[in-house]
Amino acid sequence: MSRKVYCAKLKKEGEGLAFAPYPGEFGVRILNEISAEAWKQWLAQQTILINEYRLSSMDPKAKLFLREQMEEFLFAGASVMMPDAYQPKA
Repeated sequence: MSRKVYCAKLKKEGEGLAFAPYPGEFGVRILNEISAEAWKQWLAQQTILINEYRLSSMDPKAKLFLREQMEEFLFAGASVMMPDAYQPKA
């Protein structure tokens, strides 16, 4: 049985995530307030950021940067700043 949530990002009801995708209270907030569709959008955005900025998952500064960008993308309603060199696929 799928779980429904009112998505803070998409401003509509959608299928919820099966588990908290991030540790701690922030992960619980994502689980309760973000739909699977919005989470999929974040994963695509995160991939762009990692590739364009050449971020390392071992770097604490990179982890903090991605955490901040995730919160902005999912909850602030703002579009995440794209890297200057990023060119979307045609």
